[in-house]
Amino acid sequence: MKFWQILQMGGIAMYVLLFFSVLSIAVIIDKLVYFKIKSKVKREKFMKEVKSALEDANIAGAVSLCKRINTPFAKVVLAGLETFNPNEKIISNAMERQIAIETTQLEKHTGIAGTIGSTAVYVGLLGTVFGIMRAFHDISTAGAGGINVVINGISEALGCTAAGLCVAVPAVIAYNYFVKRIDHFITDMELCASEIMDVIVGENK
Repeated sequence: MKFWQILQMGGIAMYVLLFFSVLSIAVIIDKLVYFKIKSKVKREKFMKEVKSALEDANIAGAVSLCKRINTPFAKVVLAGLETFNPNEKIISNAMERQIAIETTQLEKHTGIAGTIGSTAVYVGLLGTVFGIMRAFHDISTAGAGGINVVINGISEALGCTAAGLCVAVPAVIAYNYFVKRIDHFITDMELCASEIMDVIVGENK
């Protein structure tokens, strides 16, 4: 059976699921590429270089390093260094604000995958219900030989449920993976902020 025939059998629900599928794939690819770019540099190596620069009183060098590294935790450290101030609370607040900004950026579009994962199954079931209703309507008007009509109709309707599951399962898996990756990024940002504060407090003593 051709793809176009399957779409026609499923009705409008199948077209909705097709749209969900394309959107989900686009989001998954976009976020995977984004996370890969943002995780090229390891936090431990980065912080070692930043601390080394700060121990040499080379704040400009540390700032330059942060600007070259395209990761969320580098931007958090940069916010702290650019707000370098005797008042430790001001530096801490600057880094906390940057963590909030970076977290929002990391979470961008991930809700789409979660929404598709939670609704695609129901869209598929709705298509199936409509298909079964149509099949029973056909049997009521077909008279003799109507059982073949309803069997064909139900088999076509169940295709919507299968399609819904095929769309929902990858979306849910991707969403859970994204949440884990974002939590990892947040942990790295918080650790970097804490380490920078330790260095600054040590220098002010």
